[in-house]
Amino acid sequence: MTSLASVVQLETLDYTIIGIFFAVVISIGIAASKFAGKSSTNFFLGGRMMPWWLLGISMVACTFSADTPNLVTDIVRTSGVSGNWVWWAFLLTGMLTVFIYAKLWRRSEVVTDLEFYELRYSGKAAAFLRGFRAIYLGVFFNCAIMGAVGLAAIKIGQVMFGLTPIESIIYASVAVAIYATLGGLTGCIWADLFQYTLAMVGAIWAAVIALQHPSVGGLEGLFSAIPAEKLSIFPPMNTPEQFWGVFVPVLLIPIAVQWWNVWYPGAEPGGGGYIAQRMLSAKNEKHAIGATMFFNFMHYAIRPWPWIIVALASLLVFPTLDSIHEQFPNIEEQYLRDDIAYPAMMTLLPTGVFGLVVAGLIAAYTSTIGTHLNWGSSYVVNDFYKRFLNPDASEKNMVLVGRITTLGLMVLAAIVALNFNNAKQAFDVLLLIGAGTGLIYILRWFWWRINVWSEVSAMIVSFIVAFTFLVLNNTLGAGSEHWFFKSHWQLLMGISITSVCWVTVTLLTPPADKETLKAFVRKTRPGGPGWKHIEDEIVAEGGHRVNGRLGLKVLCIFLGAFAVWGSLFGIGSLLYGNPMFSIALFGVAAASMVIIFRTWEVISGSDG
Repeated sequence: MTSLASVVQLETLDYTIIGIFFAVVISIGIAASKFAGKSSTNFFLGGRMMPWWLLGISMVACTFSADTPNLVTDIVRTSGVSGNWVWWAFLLTGMLTVFIYAKLWRRSEVVTDLEFYELRYSGKAAAFLRGFRAIYLGVFFNCAIMGAVGLAAIKIGQVMFGLTPIESIIYASVAVAIYATLGGLTGCIWADLFQYTLAMVGAIWAAVIALQHPSVGGLEGLFSAIPAEKLSIFPPMNTPEQFWGVFVPVLLIPIAVQWWNVWYPGAEPGGGGYIAQRMLSAKNEKHAIGATMFFNFMHYAIRPWPWIIVALASLLVFPTLDSIHEQFPNIEEQYLRDDIAYPAMMTLLPTGVFGLVVAGLIAAYTSTIGTHLNWGSSYVVNDFYKRFLNPDASEKNMVLVGRITTLGLMVLAAIVALNFNNAKQAFDVLLLIGAGTGLIYILRWFWWRINVWSEVSAMIVSFIVAFTFLVLNNTLGAGSEHWFFKSHWQLLMGISITSVCWVTVTLLTPPADKETLKAFVRKTRPGGPGWKHIEDEIVAEGGHRVNGRLGLKVLCIFLGAFAVWGSLFGIGSLLYGNPMFSIALFGVAAASMVIIFRTWEVISGSDG
């Protein structure tokens, strides 16, 4: 396949900026390679010596992927600003991790969150689940996530450089494959610091330039031209049609159900995945908590508005998909969706700024892919290769297998990326696959009755339900307006079916053996009424009961949400030209943080 004609001419300054970016991230990988190569703990956990601020930036960098601004643009163009509640609601999951699970994960001292299975459950079934999920999550699910990120690279390559999909993937993957393979988690985390800074500067600068476009006319021109319903923070509910068709799917379901009952990478209920990996690499419990709090503030409060501004501006510059196609006729039909408006807007940037923003988008791509490569290879190496294939593997051998696995995952992810169409499609698929499983990941720390078969049944049923819906959507639902084919109703059905199945299985199957449960409680000290009879036995044996102070922790969760959402909407109100309301929102955020710090002093004095 030959290259398409380039849409944008890069100047010497643009090439210089992009070249410096690649040189820096590759140098970081080389510099970290010696330390990372000493042991598997160094390669996958940075030696458990990482400070909170560096881990927090790394967490937010790896969730700032190249497909995220595309996804936000897709949401804003189709559903307005309020449509972002589909991911803003996950802040509650983040606060749950901050105030309850960060400390528990760090106490567990596992290398990966999958090692948790043989800490919490018992027998061959626990070992099987650990090995199975190592391949299921580390390879298949992980490659689906990286495929969605790779789709963004493809669209950026087509719109901004006229590259074919295969060329875009190859060019985007070379640097990240080098530094992730050489430097392990240490290389990824230090590269994340550089890449996040560059990506945020680029995103903010892109928003400023977008506002200067003649079709936009600054903030005042933008907000006067965009319909009020597109700008609203909250979805409308004035009529029955708006309530059921907009308010319920956009706000009610995400806030009431989705955040605690859907497993989604980066926002796992109870923590998990690469977020857990970073908590496990923290210096201590305090650093794990600080890192997750910093991550949630930067992720939800600081980052969204530059993308939202560009997305709103794109409605004036490229009001329809036809207007995008007219400007970029070489875009392949399968990629012509609303999410492509973001890279289309980037082509309007002047020389120098264009190079900076392109480097920022590449940074967003490489930081996310680097994280997922290291996370996925940690599963394959620690939870499958060493656990089942080569229990006596040396540290040097594990690092070698980790590096080979990293390269293999990069190739598989590229193949998956070539089969996706748009960012929202990938987002909905991932939500549907995880529907109904989230509550297990919350309760397994606090209810002794959750067992290995709870997780096995939830994983199998949720996948079958998601696959069934996808088949029905592709065969019968194309163009259908029937409620059954709406993604939010399918999400609720998936949650209901999966939840009924795993709860039934839990009650019909035996729990983990008593000694395993007692060892788990002694090590992680979760506390709560769900462990009462286990703690009774521990106390009878000379141990002590944990005062987990769950009530105060739940209070902190909601105060944390008020603090972050208050900051998010305070920034939005300032942009919208409502300074007094903005001050009030920032006041709520500040007051919430003051109460949190005072409450946390009480919590920290307990055993929980």
